[in-house]
Amino acid sequence: RGFWGWLNAVFNKVDYERIQAVGPDRAASEWLLRCGALVRYQGYQKWQQDYSGLPTGPLGKYKIEAINATESCIMYRGFDYLDGLEHVTEIKLQKCIYIQDECLQRLSETKNLQKSLLQLKIISCGNVTDKGIIALHKLMNLEYLYLSDLPGIRQKETTAHVLQQALPNLKLELDLE
Repeated sequence: RGFWGWLNAVFNKVDYERIQAVGPDRAASEWLLRCGALVRYQGYQKWQQDYSGLPTGPLGKYKIEAINATESCIMYRGFDYLDGLEHVTEIKLQKCIYIQDECLQRLSETKNLQKSLLQLKIISCGNVTDKGIIALHKLMNLEYLYLSDLPGIRQKETTAHVLQQALPNLKLELDLE
């Protein structure tokens, strides 16, 4: 596991020169696909999953609209790639072993995501606790939050109440023990 953790950390290293060179959406796409996540672009139905099949064309043409990070190795150190994304409306984090409270806090502090993110699903991420979920209160346009199989959530009612207070328009769906 030590070697894989190291390799995954390498995959998550942010290349700021690359972001400058190809733009935030392309650089984030490369990061996400390298880590095993899928992306969907604005105006397209199909999920992009093949790194070598990334669309080419004019820079800035393909804007990430959705991220499906199921079983991916994305981790906190790569989250700087999210900063420049302006069109992400949905994110799914499922079975992500490196996702923890700091990641969710970072997600909710990302200015562009505060504006654009409408749907978030967090499923079977064992390192997420109440603290991480409560940190999501800064995503002021979030309309839908689905939480399932999160053993680190100990205060389900309190956490749900805090979120509903902060985000009155949020539809919160809980599938927690």
